[in-house]
Amino acid sequence: MVDVTALGARVASSAVVPLVRRLFVRDGPGAGLVDRPVRISALVSFRSEKRGVTPKDVDKVAGELVRRALRAAGPGEPPIDADDARAVQDALAHTLARLGEITVEDYEAVGLGPERFARELRTGVPLAPYGLGEGGTLLYERLLHTAALHILNFLTQRSTYVARQQTVQTQQLARLVRAVDVLLERLPSQSAEDAGFEERYADHIAARYGTLTIYGLDAGTREWPLDTAYLSLAATRARGVPDGRREGAYPAVPAVPAVPTVPAVPTVPAVPAVPAVPAVPSVAAEQVLAGHDQVFLRGAAGSGKTTLVQWLAVTAASRAYDHGLTHLIGRVPFVLPMRRIVRPGAELPFPGDFLRAVGAPVAGEQPPGWAERVLRARRGVLLVDGIDEITGDRRAAARRWLRELVRAFPGNLWLVTSRPSAVPEDWLAAEGFHELGLAPMGRAEVDTFVRRWHRAADAEESVGEALLRSVRTSSELNGLATNPLMCGMLCALHRDRRGFLPQDRRSLYEAALTMLLERRDRERELHTPDGTRLPYAVQVQLLQKLAWWLIRNGRSEMDLDEALGIVDRALPALSLDGTGAREVYRTLLLRSGLLREPAEGRVDFLHRTFQDYLGARLAVQEMDFDLLVNQADNDTWQDVILLALAHARPREAAHMLRRLTDRGTLRADLVAAAGLRYAAEVEPGVRKRVEERLAAHVPPNGYDEAREVAEAAGGLVLTLLPGPEEVSHVVAAWVVSTAVQVGSEAALHFLTAFREHPHPVVRTLLATAWHRFDRDQYAREILAHLPRQEMVDVSTADDLRALRSLGGWGHIFVRGAYRVEDLTELVVAERLTHLSLEAPHPVEGLTWLSAFPRLEAVSLFTDPDDTWARQVPAGVRLRYPALPPSHDHQG
Repeated sequence: MVDVTALGARVASSAVVPLVRRLFVRDGPGAGLVDRPVRISALVSFRSEKRGVTPKDVDKVAGELVRRALRAAGPGEPPIDADDARAVQDALAHTLARLGEITVEDYEAVGLGPERFARELRTGVPLAPYGLGEGGTLLYERLLHTAALHILNFLTQRSTYVARQQTVQTQQLARLVRAVDVLLERLPSQSAEDAGFEERYADHIAARYGTLTIYGLDAGTREWPLDTAYLSLAATRARGVPDGRREGAYPAVPAVPAVPTVPAVPTVPAVPAVPAVPAVPSVAAEQVLAGHDQVFLRGAAGSGKTTLVQWLAVTAASRAYDHGLTHLIGRVPFVLPMRRIVRPGAELPFPGDFLRAVGAPVAGEQPPGWAERVLRARRGVLLVDGIDEITGDRRAAARRWLRELVRAFPGNLWLVTSRPSAVPEDWLAAEGFHELGLAPMGRAEVDTFVRRWHRAADAEESVGEALLRSVRTSSELNGLATNPLMCGMLCALHRDRRGFLPQDRRSLYEAALTMLLERRDRERELHTPDGTRLPYAVQVQLLQKLAWWLIRNGRSEMDLDEALGIVDRALPALSLDGTGAREVYRTLLLRSGLLREPAEGRVDFLHRTFQDYLGARLAVQEMDFDLLVNQADNDTWQDVILLALAHARPREAAHMLRRLTDRGTLRADLVAAAGLRYAAEVEPGVRKRVEERLAAHVPPNGYDEAREVAEAAGGLVLTLLPGPEEVSHVVAAWVVSTAVQVGSEAALHFLTAFREHPHPVVRTLLATAWHRFDRDQYAREILAHLPRQEMVDVSTADDLRALRSLGGWGHIFVRGAYRVEDLTELVVAERLTHLSLEAPHPVEGLTWLSAFPRLEAVSLFTDPDDTWARQVPAGVRLRYPALPPSHDHQG
């Protein structure tokens, strides 16, 4: 018997729409061009003055809906008997007749949506008198929902007013109607046994994969709902952004010209632009199967591959059709984790054995031949997760297995995942697979993930926001927060240690290493990883040697042969029972999550932060302190030196700090000062010496020294600069100037402490610095807190939009050419009081200034022209600041 809950969805639009139209008055010319809502009861054909349909005909419409639904069940025993069918028809007719009684207007009905509108129609229609059984009741509810969906869609098409006022709902209804039709096309005429099993299997998929587990955290594992946890990431053809930077992490910083209208404030020199990371074409990861039937997706450890597999499985199995992924509607997901289905000495499973191979408890209920029937109907979504998690000698067999399945069952959707370096490029190209890679998380994804994590963990919102501030202001945390696994680790550790995370980098990296190198595979029950199983201490020792070699040689990557040589020379001391260097290296590459092969024959670390941590650890073991100190003026060694101080014993730390201060350079002094926070114990005499050297440079003594300190120390100086309450107004301006010169996101966060500063010079420096930072972020976090009369530079329409989002601005300096329509449309007219135009020739004269009723003064940086003075509205001063005051004109 066919499950009756599916029958309502099996009646196509082509069958339902003509029946729905018979319930309503036929439109006359211009009927849809109304400018106000219309009560639905005035539209139904059986209640109008010129009715063409009688109440008796409503019964015929209901009867036809029931008959067509039962016909969709196909041959065989009907899902309900004739008496129940008649009872469903009577109940449905009585419910549809309510269209002539309800007081809801068409506009309101569409806003309700099909579910709530169906409940509105059911109000006052008790089902008890009809004697419906369970099957009859379900069929009645499904047919009523189907009718409600098409009635609302009809109303949006009938009335331009409704379609215009309920744009989102109109689009959603149209998507639902299309989705139901797609479902009808995709669903075959199934046997009752197949249909019933598919319902139970869908429930199993939702229960089994509907939660997400975070592995390997000192704070313990925790499961949370997938629909809350899932984060949409990007998939791209590119292998990654050069030198490990995240796409969009370093926006281009345009130079800031000197400000001629505030001579009392020292001008800020131009900052060289940082090259923008080139944009890479990408698509939302959950949409990868919308454009290609077969996708091979690479992603680093913890990048979200398995989570994507879970999300696609649950979405495909759901009976909701408004998710917008039409290609998943009516399909059946098969989740095939390679680590579970590959058994020693056993063949890979074929469709009939898929469920048993993954240990699905419903496998024993599976009708014979069901999986093959699903795949022959081209309804399968096959999610093959973790090619990297099977041994290398089984991967060739896995590729043959995939090729045979794709050829035997064409037209299904396939997603195969792997870590980047497990198999060669285009490994499945001959089988027709399109290759993509999961992109690292950007700032927006990190923010979303952290907030969701804390909500799911029942943590206070303030805890999550504190972590986000740390991630934004700490370069090492920002470098780690590139995928869901690492973000989850940061969230758990930050919460477990009550926000102590940013102060103890050594503990942070140690916890992350334990998770990646030891606990994650164990907790995932990955008992037979590719290659040999390496003890944690051995993995760390080998990774340290690779990292320290890269640092000492000033390299960001090495040749594969160089890496193999380093491993080979280390093996005699590691007692690995004759295991070869290549095998050990492959294990490190595939299982650690820290190494990658960015190109064939090349090796580097996934995160530079881990390279620096591991290299510093070995430098201390090898007592290479002089080598470290001698690189103090090299900014690429900064983190290595600081992390070495964290690993060093007290005498070793004191030796390094004394040597740093002996160098007598500004940068060495600042590195030593920053190192005080890393060293666990420092002799009082050494601490005093370091602090005295710091006092000679920080806070800076003037704008020139502020620039020098920023150039020498970069982001390092931010941890040493005083806050606004610790210094005078004059020194506060120098401190702000230093942070502005640094120009990073961490610098922006530092500047938020000065946004309420009372001194006008500090406020002016803040207002004129926003083009050094991310525009919208700076507008929210700095400009929104400044007086609106501080002068702000704009050079693009996007600048104007950012100011408009703040409610407008009082004093705007327009740099370069401009479009009058941008100014008149995007500047908040009621807010603008002062306008400066740098363009050598004002565009279209100045008559357009009348659009700004509160404008008091206009400054033109060009030669004076008396004709412009006559165009300025009365009461507005026209100034030429570059010329003597006598040239000022009164409008």
